[in-house]
Amino acid sequence: MAPVAIPLTDVKAQYAPLLDELKQRIAAVLDSGRFILGPEVQAFEEEAARFLGAGQAVGVANGTDALVIVLDALGVGPGDEVICPSFTFYATAESIARRGATPVFADIDPATLNLDPAEVAAKVTGRTKAILPVHLFGRPADVGALSGQAAVVEDAAQAFGATVDGRRVGSLAAAATFSFYPTKNLFGLGDGGLVTTAEEALGARVRLLRFHGSRDKQTFEAVGYNSRLDEVQAAALRVFLRHVDDWNAARREAAARYAELGLGEVCELPAEEPGHVYHMYVVRTPERERLTAALDQADIGWAAYYTTPLHLQPSFAELGYAEGSLPETERASHETLALPLWPAIAREQQERVVECLRAASTVRAA
Repeated sequence: MAPVAIPLTDVKAQYAPLLDELKQRIAAVLDSGRFILGPEVQAFEEEAARFLGAGQAVGVANGTDALVIVLDALGVGPGDEVICPSFTFYATAESIARRGATPVFADIDPATLNLDPAEVAAKVTGRTKAILPVHLFGRPADVGALSGQAAVVEDAAQAFGATVDGRRVGSLAAAATFSFYPTKNLFGLGDGGLVTTAEEALGARVRLLRFHGSRDKQTFEAVGYNSRLDEVQAAALRVFLRHVDDWNAARREAAARYAELGLGEVCELPAEEPGHVYHMYVVRTPERERLTAALDQADIGWAAYYTTPLHLQPSFAELGYAEGSLPETERASHETLALPLWPAIAREQQERVVECLRAASTVRAA
């Protein structure tokens, strides 16, 4: 009998033990008849703000809207520049362009895959309105080193629960945004997003903008958005929020297990960092094509993210970047490989992954 397939991630394994409670909470929402901006959303916002150590949290429809709305609330618009990485999901730069501003791509640090502060400093101009670091794959970016040059907004979509010196990602800068897409560390049962900020006026502006620029549905103070976290998603998120620290701890244990099993003999492992929550477990290898073919043959899930970095995407061609513009970003786009990892992954599954890669690789660590 062929071995059972190993997926890249297994969301159902996380929520399956909580299914009865989820059904009860969703049934309670159905019984209430309130589906938009009701008590579940309010409670989740308060609980999330407390968990993250942020002054306030504002639920929105998805992580992309969170980015667009917070940039709008900060006054980012035509003529402005926002510095961000190119090695990230499209929504990071898309949100800047949606505001009519110009994304300015800075190169990454090869060890962390996050924005290199020195590269960012070199890109700051008089038009720089904000800096948008991404806590990529669950590893906190160096927000402290980016501060003081412009407003910093954390794109924390991949890093719910990550920490820096005891502080949670989401409380490190003027504002932060999260996505609750179903593969995230804290996930919903569909789309959802969150903005956090310690600045009262900024939080109030985000609340205004998420609801058509209105506080009362009668007077419209701004051209806003229809972007609201719904009650069903909030109810599910409240259940999952109580477990996210345990899930993140299990992710870290699984990441350490890959090293223990000898994966570092055939590829470069992500550098250990105490606050890293491993949204994805991403290694580097010059043999990606060879290794992924072996993983496919063994029915083991994998992913190669951002193989065409944002500065080389057709939608940003007019910005004038060419191959070679961001060498570390481009090297990472050719070498990075995400391997199976989720909180409940079994040691035996990880052993199969390592055995497969060891058998396929022609590289051995010195």
